[in-house]
Parts: sequence; structure tokens; C-alpha cells
Amino acid sequence: MSGVKRLAILVALCLCTGCGTRHDPVVFRGAGAPGAPGSHRYEYIFLDRELDVVQAQPPFRLVERVRIPELHALRGVAVDPRSATVYASVGGNGGSSGNGGLVAYDLLTHEVLWRRSFDTGTDSLAITPNGRRLYVPEGERTMGDLWYVVDAHTGHVAAEIHAAPGPHNTILSPDGTTVYLGPRNSRFLVVASTASNRVIRRIGPLRPGVRPFTVDEARGLAYTTATGFLGFQVSNLRTGRVLSTVAIPFPWRHSLGTPSHGIALSPDGRTLAVIDVPNSYVHVFDVSRLPPRRLADVRLTHSMRGHESPCGGDCGRAGWLQYGLDGRYLWVADDGNVISSATNRVVAYVPALANSRYLFELDWRGGRPVRTGGRSGIATR
Repeated sequence: MSGVKRLAILVALCLCTGCGTRHDPVVFRGAGAPGAPGSHRYEYIFLDRELDVVQAQPPFRLVERVRIPELHALRGVAVDPRSATVYASVGGNGGSSGNGGLVAYDLLTHEVLWRRSFDTGTDSLAITPNGRRLYVPEGERTMGDLWYVVDAHTGHVAAEIHAAPGPHNTILSPDGTTVYLGPRNSRFLVVASTASNRVIRRIGPLRPGVRPFTVDEARGLAYTTATGFLGFQVSNLRTGRVLSTVAIPFPWRHSLGTPSHGIALSPDGRTLAVIDVPNSYVHVFDVSRLPPRRLADVRLTHSMRGHESPCGGDCGRAGWLQYGLDGRYLWVADDGNVISSATNRVVAYVPALANSRYLFELDWRGGRPVRTGGRSGIATR
């Protein structure tokens, strides 16, 4: 029996207790919360079993807080604005961490639409722009090489992509034709076609261990971080060649972790931000031309030591970065700071952001969501 058929049977048989039923009531709902008349922009920050919604501009005020028990031990989040549905990978991410699952949650009704269990882990997923398919890696803690292609309406597995060991991070191209697969235990970033669900290119060899990455399709560039490396690499998406390796000249104690576990492009693709977890900095680069030129070193106001709280999965403050939809602000996950792109200075502290690396920005208009920048800060124009 093929892997797809075996998993499809498991999915079909899994229990879905509570699916389609209304959730615990909203704990807090303030003025200007999602669904209010007019146009609004919010940052969605996912903690363990909780969603905090804050204004995506000053004063960055909390406008809604919802308890969602099913979002326990988060591994990734993605959103489809058309259907106002959030998809979350939860549970184990393979290996000693155990098996995982997916949860679909309606932002308008606060209902869990469906839950599905997998016989592998699940990890940082992505969704096609039309909201029809999810690309779900089986987990960074496995030496397997599998990404599942999942029907977003049902949770059923439609296909599989075999890429490289340690499936971890995933990015969809803005036009939905290409999916970028980040395997933690590989020296190659893998590119696949969404039409055929087949690998079409490998980027590298890179420094060992592909970690958080971002892409600029317009210029054909990938920016990748690596295990045990403070800095990033720039590669050509069309040829697969590494163009530049940029080491950040700050001292740090080497370990098996990822000191630059956070990288994001401004929407126009001209500015790149890279996190420096051991030194509590964000380093900002001009990438309008290569090689990249360092513009600023932004000292964060809070240490990234310690653990997220509450937490149900990986609890260390590993970090993550995301530029907002208009590029005006940079959100520093697992630290809590918001940085102004105009001044490269910290302008706010959002408590929920200090205890989560799962976030995205969402525009609302006329009581419905209309646009997102996703979780990974990629160039969009």
C-alpha cells in the first residue's frame, strides 16, 4: 500500500470530536476587533492554546483574545483570507517528538472545522494562494523526506513530494506555481512544481542544515540560514548556485542551534532582516544590489533566553522575523519587539510576541479578511 493510501485511510478514520461546533467564548474582544466596519490591519499571534490579535500599527493594542484548546504544541500556521480559515500543524514533528496533526479553524465563527491525525509528525506548512491545498512537511526530527499535499477543505492527503531529510519549513510562491521546501538535515533548498508535485530544482550545496529562509521570486533569489551559522547565504533560484555567504561579525558561543533562526524580506525585496539570537540583535541589510550591505544593528530590548510560556511543544525562544504587509514594521517573534523600518529602532513591545514564533498579518475590509503576507517574510512586489 502506498504512503498516500495508507495516510488517507488513517485520516478518514481519525476522530474529529468537536469539529463544526462553536468554541469556548472569546475571552476578550475590544473596540476595533476583527469584523468591525471599515478597513483594519491586524497581527495574529498564536500562543499555546490561545490566539492574540493586535493592531498592526501604533499603539499595537490588543483587540481580541481567543482560547483555542486544539492549537496545542504548535508547529506552524497558515491562513486563507478567502475562507477566513487558519490551518495549524500541531503535536509532534517526527522522531522522538512523535506524530502530529492538522487543525482547520474559522476566524469568523470561532469554530474548529476539522481535525486530522497523521502517522508521522507535521511541521511548518504553507497554503496555495487560492486556498485549495496545503503543503505539510512531516517534521524536522525525522530523517524522512516527505511533504504531504493536503486538500484544505477536507484534510485528506492528495499527493506526496519526496524532497530531502528533515522536512521543516515551507513557502509558496505568490503566484502559487512553486513551493519551496526547507529540509533541516540537508545542504539543499528544494524547489517543486505545484502542478506536478515533483521536484524541479535543488539550490546549493549550502552550509549544512537548511533553516529559516525567504525568497524574492522577481529577482530569482533565495536567502537561507543554516544550523550553527550566524549569518545567511544568497542563492540564485534559477541556476541553483550560491552567490554570496554573509557572516555577521558578532561574537557568539557555537552550538548545534541556529543563531539566525529568523530572516525576512521587506515586501519590495530591498531590505533583509536577520535575527541574532545569542546577542539579542536584529541585523538589517540592503539587498537591492549584491553583495548585501549591512545597514544597521538593532539591539533588542528583551533577552531571548529562557522559554516561551505558555508552551506545549518546542519551548526555547528560537526566534522568527516577519515584515508587515506594507513593510513599515518588523515583528520580532520570541522577543516581543516591533521595529520601525524607517528608523531601524524598536518602537513597541508586544507581550504575546515574546512567547510565540507563529504569526501572520491580515487585512480586513467590510467585516472579512482580504489579504495576508503569510508567516514568512517574502518579497511580494
